[in-house]
Amino acid sequence: MRVFTITKKGLLSIFFCILISVFAIMVTTRTATLAVQTLTQEREIPIYYVETDKKVCSISFDAAWGNEQTETLLDILDEHDVKTTFFLVGDWVESYPQSVKEIALRGHDVGNHSDTHAHMSELSKEEQIDEIISCNEKIKAITNKDVTLFRPPYGEYDNKLVINCKEQQMYCTQWNIDSLDWKNPSVDDMVQRIEQKLCPGSIILLHNGAENTPAALPEIIKAIKNKGYDIVPISEIIPKGEYTTDHEGKMILSSKKATN
Repeated sequence: MRVFTITKKGLLSIFFCILISVFAIMVTTRTATLAVQTLTQEREIPIYYVETDKKVCSISFDAAWGNEQTETLLDILDEHDVKTTFFLVGDWVESYPQSVKEIALRGHDVGNHSDTHAHMSELSKEEQIDEIISCNEKIKAITNKDVTLFRPPYGEYDNKLVINCKEQQMYCTQWNIDSLDWKNPSVDDMVQRIEQKLCPGSIILLHNGAENTPAALPEIIKAIKNKGYDIVPISEIIPKGEYTTDHEGKMILSSKKATN
């Protein structure tokens, strides 16, 4: 019969092998747990459009660079008696305070489009909050109004951004109709695109600096009204009260008692 003698060195080797195996199991278990948590974590989705039985929609403009067309757009909106929503970047607010004041005085929503047009999903929670609050403060200093609407630059968002907006008593708001005016399509192309996608509760995306937007805006307004729709600011299309958003970003009231 053979007798095996385990030396002190051998015992240490066995101990370290066991230790490494235990550590590997712990890491694998932790990784699996995180994976399950990621899969089961509820996804936070911004508002892309609103559930409603009314033929109503909103037009919105993002303003980040340039200001040559803002006055023209405001005059067109006045001419057609339409109120909309302008999402402003903090840097733009600082550069064009008189336009910010004019937008508000003419009865349009003034929303937050971040302070520096940052890629919000790449920022920490604290950095996101700073982007939101800094822009809010700049807008309120000019309009004397609290800001309740936020639109992420580039349409980029993550769970923490949507949660941060809610914690700031704000609505994280996207769009369900992109006019693609930033690609400089023809007026007819923009009008047709909006007509085809229009539905009750739609939110339409335009930009204050796109080349063909001033020419397209009157035709867009006419096309929407010809379909029997009213055009109102986003603050008026979003009902007050508890809500959820489905996988498409449709805002759904948690209680039918909620009101506009």
